[in-house]
Amino acid sequence: MSRTVIRGGLVITAAEEIHADVLIEGGRIAALAAHGSSYADGWSADRTIDAGGKYVIPGGVDAHTHMDFPFGGTFSSDTFETGTRAAAWGGTTTIVDFAVQSRGHTLREGLDAWHAKAESQCAIDYAFHMILSEVTEGTLKEMDLLTGEGVTSFKLFMAYPGVFYSDDGQILRAMQRGADNGGLIMMHAENGIAIDVLVEQALAQGKTDPRYHGEVRKALLEAEATHRAIQLARVAGAPLYVVHVSAAEAVAELAQARDKGLPVFGETCPQYLFLSTDNLAEPDFEGAKYVCSTPLRPKEHQAALWRGLRTGDLQVVSTDHCPFCFTGQKELGRGDFSKIPNGMPGVEHRMDLLHQAVVDGHISRRRWIDIACATPARMFGLAGRKGTLAPGADADVVIYDPRAEQTLSAATHHMNVDYSAYEGKRITGQVETVLSRGETIIDHRTYTGRAGHGRYVPRASCQNLN
Repeated sequence: MSRTVIRGGLVITAAEEIHADVLIEGGRIAALAAHGSSYADGWSADRTIDAGGKYVIPGGVDAHTHMDFPFGGTFSSDTFETGTRAAAWGGTTTIVDFAVQSRGHTLREGLDAWHAKAESQCAIDYAFHMILSEVTEGTLKEMDLLTGEGVTSFKLFMAYPGVFYSDDGQILRAMQRGADNGGLIMMHAENGIAIDVLVEQALAQGKTDPRYHGEVRKALLEAEATHRAIQLARVAGAPLYVVHVSAAEAVAELAQARDKGLPVFGETCPQYLFLSTDNLAEPDFEGAKYVCSTPLRPKEHQAALWRGLRTGDLQVVSTDHCPFCFTGQKELGRGDFSKIPNGMPGVEHRMDLLHQAVVDGHISRRRWIDIACATPARMFGLAGRKGTLAPGADADVVIYDPRAEQTLSAATHHMNVDYSAYEGKRITGQVETVLSRGETIIDHRTYTGRAGHGRYVPRASCQNLN
């Protein structure tokens, strides 16, 4: 059984920072011990990694990705092969992707289709949530079966009528089922019925540019849907996880609910923390690159998101990685913003952007690891295996250089998309080496991984939510 020792680094987890050496054996963390201790000095190993002057952190857990995802008549441009390779480059070692139930089909058919897409393709470990496109007696029963197979979270949409939309009665039924079987309901909280009215009115007035995507998807309609989802979850006696929170008013709804002790949780994404409606308004259709839902908001919303991450009213930063190329995909919406495929690339840059947030003073180093690694692992049934560096955990480890400088660009990123949402942005900090279950997949900024290394990871019940 091969043994690896990582020596000389600052180990950072959500719980502590410690100058320690890390012993890896059989793909798992075997022990941690202080630098220079007789215990650590006595370790023998087949390989030693020098982490002097670097951080040693858990591999990132991105709990919201959409690889090879159908939307708006096309598919997201990253496959499981290209998307997980890019994730590895950015220090993410586990993704939880969304399997889709197509209308007229069963949950089982949707899950089997996503297993087929991912099998033997992934560079890192992966798990699945399930999107419910139709809530029926049949799909409610299937929820029970899927939770038994490690698919323990289910996404519903208050947006996209005719595609993914569920009404309040369907949502309530799914929440009640989740309360019984331990499945966590994840909610896309926007009032899609009202938004469609505003879209129709805007287009009739000749407002067709990408910036109107943000103007019609109003912050108040995100807040209203968030409030409604919270009340439905209260009626059902179920926990609730609200995805891609972008508006200050929606954060306020979550904070108010949490102040009452309700099991309500929120996720935001780097695009809402670093980008704004200024990007949507870029001329010559460039704003289409930034069309996603929920939409980018005016810059003043960013302060509320950062504050929510510091106070714990927001618990997780995921990417909602759903890339579409500008040429040939985003361009489908020229002359009609409602036809621009919704989604942005980001799986490669989440860990780096959040480290920049540490540099900028928005969050602490431990909070960086908490929101990017530990909490998503814990909330989504991966605790003990992912998101931390502790004996028995999978040896998903990142050697991170906090002083390296890099400039984000489509010319150098590894995502299969023809633009960068952060083109030209200079940041401090960079992934140097990445281990997945003890196997090196990035070695001093050289990719050494392979498709098929990543394994499907069944998840435990999503009940460890505090």
